Amino acid sequence: MDSNKNITGEIVIHEVKNACTPLEAFFRLTSQANVFFLDSALPVKGISRYSFLGVNPFLIMKAKRRKITLTDNTGTLEIEGNPIEHLRELLNQFSLTNTMESIPFPCGAVGYFGYDLCHFIERLPDKAVDDMGMPDMYMAFYDTMISYDNFLNTCHVVGVDFGLDNTQKDRMEFMDNLLRRQFDAGYKSGDSLLNPVISEPTLKFNFTKKLYMDAIERIKNYITAGDVYQVNLSQRIETHIDIPPFELYKKLRLINPAPFSSYLAFDDVAIISSSPERFLKVNDRHVQTRPIKGTRPRGGNAEADEMMKQALLSSPKDNAELTMIIDLERNDLGRVCDYGSVKVTERRVLEAYPTVYHLVSTIEGNLYERYNFIDLLKATFPGGSITGAPKIRAMQIIDELEPTRRGVYTGSIGYIGFNGNADLNIAIRTFIMKGKTVHFQVGGGIVADSHAEEEYEETMHKAKALIDSLKICPPLFS
Repeated sequence: MDSNKNITGEIVIHEVKNACTPLEAFFRLTSQANVFFLDSALPVKGISRYSFLGVNPFLIMKAKRRKITLTDNTGTLEIEGNPIEHLRELLNQFSLTNTMESIPFPCGAVGYFGYDLCHFIERLPDKAVDDMGMPDMYMAFYDTMISYDNFLNTCHVVGVDFGLDNTQKDRMEFMDNLLRRQFDAGYKSGDSLLNPVISEPTLKFNFTKKLYMDAIERIKNYITAGDVYQVNLSQRIETHIDIPPFELYKKLRLINPAPFSSYLAFDDVAIISSSPERFLKVNDRHVQTRPIKGTRPRGGNAEADEMMKQALLSSPKDNAELTMIIDLERNDLGRVCDYGSVKVTERRVLEAYPTVYHLVSTIEGNLYERYNFIDLLKATFPGGSITGAPKIRAMQIIDELEPTRRGVYTGSIGYIGFNGNADLNIAIRTFIMKGKTVHFQVGGGIVADSHAEEEYEETMHKAKALIDSLKICPPLFS
């Protein structure tokens, strides 16, 4: 845990022939410590291709405000400081002697950046109640993991030998054995772990409908006064269920597969996400962000679906929202990217998901040579699509109007590789499960011509897949 160390490692890779599926590998790992699953549950060419899994990190960094806790095999150290800058110091310790271009993530840090890390980037009010007490940042460092290429249907065990202990090869061998189809995982295909009776969950909201709509009108007053153009307002929902968190993930994955899905089991909390939105991808210093703005519910048939698609594509309001966020993201990337390299490569694409349609843009650039991922994070976090424009004023209004701190919601989940590559989602469509209590949050962008009733209903459309997932799960494997 000495930040002055320089630790060099070599990538070791082993292909596993006839491996089990990523989902089955995930279920075989759920009993291990600090399991992660970065899951391209909806593979899309050019967007989401790989899935990664890992357990038993060699180093854990978590932070709450300025209190940073570091844990490795020698014990636990507590220090004070800026968690973003300390993460920079940790990442700078590790370097690789070789590269592996076929696998973008050859081990590294996996975890989340909570929304409230914004207080280390901008000077903001801090009035919302922190009733969940989650760490603002949790990053676990892995030197062994599993990589799936969902297009080529290949599977590899990847390790980096840093010489930190003599068990790294053992961990690779454990992973290799676990992936083989004859591995006894302690259950049989078709086992049903749950009561098959479907029941509607009881939901508790942190806003009443009236108060949420009142908050929308207050935002519109700020817009009229010229304070802001757009604000993302969200509401949080709570319920209680009696199923294991990995079962909830399986149900969510079945109902709402998404390109940037993820599962993190850190300490006593599980973070379960089916996010459709990429926050940041860095590959060989090329940067991409894909903000979402504009939502319509799916209809019950092809005709209704077509009506919803056309309504979204022709909506002046949704197009205005998207245009604002494109400009914001271009400006954010322009702070750390080569002059002239920032371009909008997709201005407006309609994407279909099981319960909704979204409008998505893609903005790309090349990271300036003197900057690294942490500089990019500080220039862009939190994502503009889930804050508003101008971003700082929008975040001030969010803190004023939302009664509870967002925590993980609208932060980011993903990886930062020892090779400098990174891929992180926007943490939407995300459950936070602790014990039998589950929280999730949904929101939408408020602009001048927003209608409060319609905006409230949009949040419920976004919540549909999550609410459906809270019902009873089917058998593990059919």
